[in-house]
Amino acid sequence: MSPTRRLAPRSEKSLLTPDNCAVVFIDIQPQMIFGVASHDRQSIINNNLVLAKAARIFGVPLILSTVESRAFSGNLLPQLQAIDPAQAPIERSSMNSWDDTNFVAAVKKTGRRHIVVAGLWTETCVALPTIQMIHDGYTVYVAEDCCGDVSLLAHDNSMKRVVQAGARPVTALSVLLEWQRDWAHKETYEAVMDLVKTHCGAYGVGVEYAYTMVHGAAPTAVAPYALVETA
Repeated sequence: MSPTRRLAPRSEKSLLTPDNCAVVFIDIQPQMIFGVASHDRQSIINNNLVLAKAARIFGVPLILSTVESRAFSGNLLPQLQAIDPAQAPIERSSMNSWDDTNFVAAVKKTGRRHIVVAGLWTETCVALPTIQMIHDGYTVYVAEDCCGDVSLLAHDNSMKRVVQAGARPVTALSVLLEWQRDWAHKETYEAVMDLVKTHCGAYGVGVEYAYTMVHGAAPTAVAPYALVETA
């Protein structure tokens, strides 16, 4: 889990804050990604990285979980694991993570009652635990652009189902900006801008343009590409 950090207070009033929520990533694994046909797979990967890096920036508890890694699904996406390398994903056999006692215990351990959910596929690994978490008194926010399914119909029907159950749809970027809330919060400003420039497409390009062309800042320093040599 991500360590908590001291930040300027945000007003809650039914909004997400770094102090009131946790983020769970469910089954972001190769076989699950292979099966996605509802959305662009690379975009789903990118959006999960945005959400995970945002959790690290704001010190929001982050939980990783996988299903049947050896028998079917493969390891957690390496890029996602690298964001919290010390955390071992909670391995499950159940499609519904809320049936897994270790997963439930990890969520309870955070002490947070607002849970942001990202996962594959939407109709099972996201919808089932979301509905049951809501039943158990949690407020659940489904990061829709971090999810995907075997068809657009399956994804859309699943989102309708979780919304009807009381879930609140969000996106990775909307969560990031909801946590930041005020550009005067300088303790996270630079990290947020770096994340936006790296992962957020036209928004990030616009930030880079404004910094350099309007404000006269130097171009963002990017590490030179290092060619991987064949052994």
